[in-house]
Amino acid sequence: MASLIVLSVFPAALIIAAANDLYEFKIPNWIAITLFCAYFAAGAAFGAGASEMLEGLLLAGAALTIGFGLFAMRILGGGDAKLIAAIAPWIGLSAAPLFLVNMAFSGAVLAAALLLFRKTPALPIYAQAPWVMRLHQKPKDIPYAVAIAAGGLLSFPHTPLFQLAFGG
Repeated sequence: MASLIVLSVFPAALIIAAANDLYEFKIPNWIAITLFCAYFAAGAAFGAGASEMLEGLLLAGAALTIGFGLFAMRILGGGDAKLIAAIAPWIGLSAAPLFLVNMAFSGAVLAAALLLFRKTPALPIYAQAPWVMRLHQKPKDIPYAVAIAAGGLLSFPHTPLFQLAFGG
């Protein structure tokens, strides 16, 4: 039972990260730290081997390096880069292509929805929810953690730890 609670950190953290990015255009560092640390706790709980844990660590390092390169080129936000790096060990090498496709598709849907939303005039009711007004008024900002979270959640059943937990 405790091992399943540790496994549930992944979807819970992704949902919190997406909501926070949507409301504030920020992803708190504690989310990425929690995800990263919980990966090792979940791996230990489900009996993942040392090679699988090392693979996760190397994937996180590679994702962080690439993410900060994209941040330096102003393609990705710093919080998004850290979130992807914290997700990378959970996803594993085997599910990484699926995650990238799911994240890209979710990002395209999110961008299209935001473009449509921002082309419509701001309604007076938006003043009741300041986050909606911010979302409407920031023409270049996209809360990409929403797409990252969607990609992660859609890919979660195919990840190594999920497979260890539920067979597959």
